[in-house]
Amino acid sequence: MPLHSIQRLSPTAVLGLWHLTETPEDLWAALPNAAAYQPLLPATADARRQAQWLAGRRLVHALFGELPTPLPPETLVQNDATGRPWLAGAPADAVVSLSHSGEWAAAVLAQGGRAGVDIELIRDKAQRLAGKFLAENEWAHARAATADGVADTHYTLLWSAKESLYKLAAHRGIIFRQQLLLQEFNPQTSGEIPATLVLGGAETRHRICYTQPAPGYVLTYCHEPAG
Repeated sequence: MPLHSIQRLSPTAVLGLWHLTETPEDLWAALPNAAAYQPLLPATADARRQAQWLAGRRLVHALFGELPTPLPPETLVQNDATGRPWLAGAPADAVVSLSHSGEWAAAVLAQGGRAGVDIELIRDKAQRLAGKFLAENEWAHARAATADGVADTHYTLLWSAKESLYKLAAHRGIIFRQQLLLQEFNPQTSGEIPATLVLGGAETRHRICYTQPAPGYVLTYCHEPAG
């Protein structure tokens, strides 16, 4: 079953996971409002990217009925000029965050508040680029917390956590090393990472949840209800 799981984060928010096994043709055939989505598909997407893009939209549609007030079936997942997803035809307080990597797509759908989600295939890329997105103290903590064989997982987790916080912030021009700050934590298979967002001269505190939904992947997410 491609729809892998639905987890309720709060009375007004749900997290969904989709395990991508279908071809683009299979996904198109079962996608609601497929004709309306056809002109929205990125023109440069190859077959793999098309499948990820379509699976993400299938997943979000599967979550519509999980909110206290279900979203209208004609709602479309669109992207703004920065690539951030939004829900055309839905109430103004409907919030969506969407991510895909490899064979997985993840989404948080909420009624009010803010949300961020990110799923990543574990690779060595995050460790190689650590100096570009980690503050000096974060990098020092990461070196102390990692042992042989787990560094790729840990650095990928740190990158993913910052991606989720970035999506939650919904603000352009954020510098990851300076404005998305992660506090020291004891790495486990799943847990929470304390985080600080520095924006507009103010600092706010957040908690990024994390887990490993499948071998070779990390998932991070955060939902903060309105009020």
